[in-house]
Amino acid sequence: MSVIDDGEIFYLSLKQVSERIASGDLSPVEVLNAVIERTSGLEPRLNAYITPTFERAMDDARMAEREIAAGKYRGPLHGVPIGLKDNYWTEGIPTTAGSKLLADFVPTEDGNAVARLRAAGAVITGKLNMHELAIGGTTTNPHYGATRNPWGLDRIPGGSSGGSAAAVAAGFCFAALGTDTVASVRHPASHCGLVGMKATFGRVSVFGTVPLSWSLDHVGPITRTVEDAALVLNRIAGYDPRDSGSVDVEVPDFTRRLGEDLNGVRIGLPRKYFFEPLDPEVRDSVEAAIGVLRDLGASIRDLEFPSAPEAHVIFPFLSRPEAASFQEDFIRGRAEAYGDVRWNVELGELILATDYIRAQRLRTAMRQELEGIMREVDALVMPTTRTVAHPIGAPFTTVDGKSLDAFGLMVGLTAPFSLTGSPAISVPCGFNSEGLPIGLQIVGRAWDEAMILRIGAAYEGATPWSDRHPTL
Repeated sequence: MSVIDDGEIFYLSLKQVSERIASGDLSPVEVLNAVIERTSGLEPRLNAYITPTFERAMDDARMAEREIAAGKYRGPLHGVPIGLKDNYWTEGIPTTAGSKLLADFVPTEDGNAVARLRAAGAVITGKLNMHELAIGGTTTNPHYGATRNPWGLDRIPGGSSGGSAAAVAAGFCFAALGTDTVASVRHPASHCGLVGMKATFGRVSVFGTVPLSWSLDHVGPITRTVEDAALVLNRIAGYDPRDSGSVDVEVPDFTRRLGEDLNGVRIGLPRKYFFEPLDPEVRDSVEAAIGVLRDLGASIRDLEFPSAPEAHVIFPFLSRPEAASFQEDFIRGRAEAYGDVRWNVELGELILATDYIRAQRLRTAMRQELEGIMREVDALVMPTTRTVAHPIGAPFTTVDGKSLDAFGLMVGLTAPFSLTGSPAISVPCGFNSEGLPIGLQIVGRAWDEAMILRIGAAYEGATPWSDRHPTL
């Protein structure tokens, strides 16, 4: 095995470190030791973890090393350190969902996605910080402290999977799982200069995750590159009868089309609503990204998604009652243990069943409208967020001189595609004048994750953004 500088390990992509492990150039133990040392030195500044599990991870790394040496290589995740948002069930390890309400919850089994990662030989480094109960976008957690963005320690990492994004961006692990109900994989990926992937609703089982909203929750990876996201998705996707929303459809090799060019690919730009208002530097970066896609051979056309603004109204009428249903015992018996998200859950108890049903019908109409739009194009592109990451504790004010509430500012561009269940990915597309990352969102047809991965990989390969890392 070669002796290499630790800094060379931290910012390798998952694919790169996997290849070096497979070739024998690096051992899983060597990689994990470097990750542990890195985390130990920087974690007090970032607060990415709630529960690190390095001792168990070392046992797993040693096992992976023995298996690989014996010719029992399990594939690209074997021996690779991966983190988990702390709403994933982990056998024998606390799963708090960022809340005091679940501080003593120790699952007796792994959730579906975790079990699939372990079966692939991944080395789980621990449980990552999150916005309390996944209800929020800052990861300023009142119980476990605020997670800080590696690109600017005074900035939020996004949320609710902020710890997952901060850990990958800082070099604490090579990928992490988050959950995405309205933005919570794509939003922190955008703010931390990473790739965040939300597959089609039903593609990846949510069994064994602490739910927020059963009809909106998605499992997804946060990674450094598009190929890394495809590699993780290859292992966690698949039908699971324990999840009522899981769909029994064929799971392709999501890496298969990554090298294809964009000639003949039709891309739609829904400028109305999605491009107004925008921070001017976000606008400039996204417009430049559109130019790159055009240069790569894609055809670009403007179009409209008229019902997209309705997501702002529909989402709380769906998510809050579903959250209140799961958390009913907490609200009735332990309400004092909540942090600042309590009112969001209590709101769910006030929404009438007739309003919930009406929202579901509007959601169906929105999905049908989008299906019609997607017959004309292969994908949509737009910004992931309207602004870069804002300072921790700062109030939400205006964007380009226009007032927006927190929902519209943080998740207004992602929420429509959570409601429709469409596959969507955020990829880095630049940095503002302060050096803060900007994300491009690519949305595809149901079950066509391969197309948005193909577009994302082509764009990534033509631009330098995935090669940039925060200086800590």
